[in-house]
Amino acid sequence: MKILYFHGFASSGTSGTVETLRNALPEDEIIAPDIPMSPAEALPMLRALCEQEQPDLIIGTSMGGMYAQQMFGYRRICVNPAFNMSKMGSLKTGVHKYHNRRQDNAKEFRVTKDTMHEYAQMERLQFKGITAFDKENCIGLFGINDKVVNTYDVFRKYYPNTIRFEGEHQLNDKVIRKVLLPLIKERFR
Repeated sequence: MKILYFHGFASSGTSGTVETLRNALPEDEIIAPDIPMSPAEALPMLRALCEQEQPDLIIGTSMGGMYAQQMFGYRRICVNPAFNMSKMGSLKTGVHKYHNRRQDNAKEFRVTKDTMHEYAQMERLQFKGITAFDKENCIGLFGINDKVVNTYDVFRKYYPNTIRFEGEHQLNDKVIRKVLLPLIKERFR
């Protein structure tokens, strides 16, 4: 199986989640790109990647979950999707450090007012284009103790398939093994 993984804000394709998925699913191909900070760059890049790779499944966490939701026509798991990036406290203008090593070796990135405006524009259109296939094949996973993002009700407006799990915002090995991997095996194999 070919899986695309979309990381969260200020992370990269080398996150611990990617490593855990690769170790847990050695027979599968896990493709995890570094996502540009600008949604005007990220969204077309991710759509082109999906078109090129034709993944069997897309998994996105937080900001990556917001992008995964917009990959209409593909089977998707959105973990604590951050549908309101422009309103989140972590998205502040200025220079920020990446949490993980990136392929381009960048250590930091800049958020400008234009970046925030791009997120706001994208957010207004992010649910436009959902089909019956998408409603059936997009699943939301939501941590009960998530203090960063609370978009469960927004997700439920558009998609019927949700799972709440004992956990917080970021995925950890326990949640991956007890919630995400069984879901992949039961629903997407």
